[in-house]
Amino acid sequence: MSNAAITVINQTAVHAQLGIVAGLPLLGSALAYVVGRKNRDAAGWIATAAAALSFLWVLKLFAALSPEHYFEQRLAPWFSAPGLSVDFLLRFDQLTAVMCLIITGIGSLIHLYSIGYMAEDESRHRFFSYMNLFLFSMLTLVLGGNLLVLFIGWEGVGLCSYLLIGFWFKNLDYAGAGRKAFVVNRISDAGMLLAMFLLIQQFGTLDFVQLRALIGDPSTIVTVGGVGLLSIVAACLFIGATGKSAQIPLFVWLPDAMAGPTPVSALIHAATMVTAGLYLMARTNFIFDMAPSVMGVIIIIAVLTAFIAATIALAQNDIKKVLAYSTVSQLGFMFMAAGMGAYWIAIFHVITHALFKGCLFLCAGSVIMGCHHEQDMRKLGGLAKLMPITFATYLVSTLAIAGIYPFSGYQSKHAIVEALIGPDNPLHVVVASWVPILVSITAFLTAFYMTRSVALTFFGSYRGANGHDHHDANHDTKAKHDSHADKASSHTSHDSHQPHESPWVMTLPLILLGTGATVAGLLLQSALPEFLSPVLPRAHAHVPATVVEGIKGSWLGIVGVFLGLILYTKLQIVPRVIGSAFMPITKLFAGKWYFDELYAALIVRPLEGASQALWRIVDSAIIDGTVNGTGKIVDINGEWLRGTQTGQIRHYLLLMFFAAVVMLVFCFVL
Repeated sequence: MSNAAITVINQTAVHAQLGIVAGLPLLGSALAYVVGRKNRDAAGWIATAAAALSFLWVLKLFAALSPEHYFEQRLAPWFSAPGLSVDFLLRFDQLTAVMCLIITGIGSLIHLYSIGYMAEDESRHRFFSYMNLFLFSMLTLVLGGNLLVLFIGWEGVGLCSYLLIGFWFKNLDYAGAGRKAFVVNRISDAGMLLAMFLLIQQFGTLDFVQLRALIGDPSTIVTVGGVGLLSIVAACLFIGATGKSAQIPLFVWLPDAMAGPTPVSALIHAATMVTAGLYLMARTNFIFDMAPSVMGVIIIIAVLTAFIAATIALAQNDIKKVLAYSTVSQLGFMFMAAGMGAYWIAIFHVITHALFKGCLFLCAGSVIMGCHHEQDMRKLGGLAKLMPITFATYLVSTLAIAGIYPFSGYQSKHAIVEALIGPDNPLHVVVASWVPILVSITAFLTAFYMTRSVALTFFGSYRGANGHDHHDANHDTKAKHDSHADKASSHTSHDSHQPHESPWVMTLPLILLGTGATVAGLLLQSALPEFLSPVLPRAHAHVPATVVEGIKGSWLGIVGVFLGLILYTKLQIVPRVIGSAFMPITKLFAGKWYFDELYAALIVRPLEGASQALWRIVDSAIIDGTVNGTGKIVDINGEWLRGTQTGQIRHYLLLMFFAAVVMLVFCFVL
C-alpha cells in the first residue's frame, strides 16, 4: 500500500458504557437458564430480548461514533508484571461497530427464529442460555481493546461452539463433532498464544492502539534468525485464524459442526464466529502489512480453500452440508481480500455473507422442519408452492451468493476479484497466473451448486412422502421430530405427510435477512470504505456505474445458475452420466478430498497408537505396577508378620527374651 492509502485518521478515546453491550447477553444467558428450568417457553423470549436490547445499545453507540473519536472503557486493571500491565479494556471504533451490528442484529433474528425451531425441545432453556453466552463471548472478542481480552472472547466462542454443536450429546456422533471442533481450534490457538508471547517480549504491550504506534516506528522492527519478527507474528496470528475461520488445513471441523441445531449453524458457523479469524486480521492489519511474504501465503491458501470447498459442495446431498462447504468457500474469498491488504472489502463480504448465508441456513432449517426433519435433497422437491416464503428468501439469497447483480453478493465478490487482479495491487508479484483462473472457476461453481440445491429442494414434485420416517441429524427420536414439526406448524390443515410453511417467528427473520441480502450491497458499496477509513486502509474497488455494467460483470454467476437450473430440472440424466464417466473425480469430491482420512492416517491413528503404548507401558506397567506392587509387598509382609501373633504367652516371652539378648549384644559387644 502507498503511504497515502494507509493513512489513519488520528482518533481520541471517549469514555462510554461499553460493558452493557456484552453484559446484556450474559445476563440473558443466566436468566434464560434459571427461568427456563421452570418455564421453558420463557427462555427463548428472554434470550431474544437480551440480544435485541444489546442491538439497540449498539445502535446508540453507532449513531454517536465519529471519525475523530472512538469509545473506550477500562473495566478494571487485570494484572501487572515486570514490563507488562494489562487492563480489562473495551474499545468501540468503526470496525467494532460493524461487527457488533452483525452479531447483535442478525443474532436477534436468529434467536427469534429459534423460538419456533426449538419449540418442542425439552432442553431449549439450555440451548438459549448457550446462544446468549455465545453472543457475550463474540462481543467480548470484537470489543477487546487488547489481544488478551480478545483472546478471552476467542476461547469463549470456541467453548460455546463445542456446547452447541454437541447440544444433542446423547448421540455420540454429534458429541464427537463437538470434540472435533474443539480440538482443531485448540491447535490453531497455539499460534495465537505464540504471537502474543512474541509481542509481549518485543513491545511490552498487547494494546492495539499502542502496538500500532510502536510498529509504525521503523526502529522497533527486529529480526529473528534472519526473519522479520513481525512476519513470524503475522504467521502465528494467521495460524490462529485458520482454525476459527476454517481455512486449509484446519477447515475439517466446520462441515461436521452441522450436527448442531440449524440456528446454531446460521449464527455461529455462517454469520459470526467463523469470521473471527478475518476480524483478527483486520484488527491487526498494521502487523500483516509489514509481512508481505505471509500475505502471499494467505492468498494462496485462501484461493485453494475456496476452490476445494466449492468442489466438495458439488457432491453433497445434505442441504446443510452444501451450505457448510459453501461457507468454507466464501471464507476463502474473504481471506483473498485480506491477503491483498483490502481489509474493508473483506469486511464488506463479511456483512453480505452474514445476510445471505444466515438466511440460507435458516431457510434450510425451515425446510427441514416443514418436511418432518428431512435433510436429503434427493428426498425433497416441489416445495416452491408448499413453502413460498422459504422458497422466495432462499432464491434471493442464492442469487446473492452466486454474485448476480444487483444482489449483495455481487458487489462484495466483484470488489474482491478487482482487488485480486487489479493493476494497482502492490502484491501482484505473489499472484500467479493460475490464481485468477481458479477464482473464476470457484465463482462459477458457487452459482452452479447453489442453483442445484434450489432445483433439488424447491422444483419438480415432492419426492419424500414418507420423509417423516427418516432419521434427522438434529433430534434424538422420530416422535420428537413429528411433534415438534406439527406443533410449530401454522398450517394445521395439512396432512402430516405434507410439507408446510414455518410459523411467523421463523419466516419473519427470513424476510428481513432476504431483504438485506438483496439491497445491502448497493447501500454499502460506497459508504462502507469511507466509514471504515479511520481504522482500515483504503483499497480501490471498481463500483459498477450502470445496470448493464453490473449484468456484464455477473456473467459467470448467470452461466452457473443457468446450467444448474437446466441440468437439475430438464436434463437430470446428464449429471449422472457425467458423474459415472468421471468416477475418480466424483469420488474425490464426494470423499471431501479425503482430508479426514489423511489426517486419520497421519495424525489420529498414530496418536491413538502412541497413547495406547504409553498407557500400557507408563500407566499400566510403571505407575499401576508401582502402586500395586507396593500393596503386594505390604500384603506379603503382613501375612508373614501375622504368623508371629499366636496368642500363646510362652511364644511372646520367648520373643521378648530374644529381643533382650539382641539389645544387650548391640549395647555391650558391638
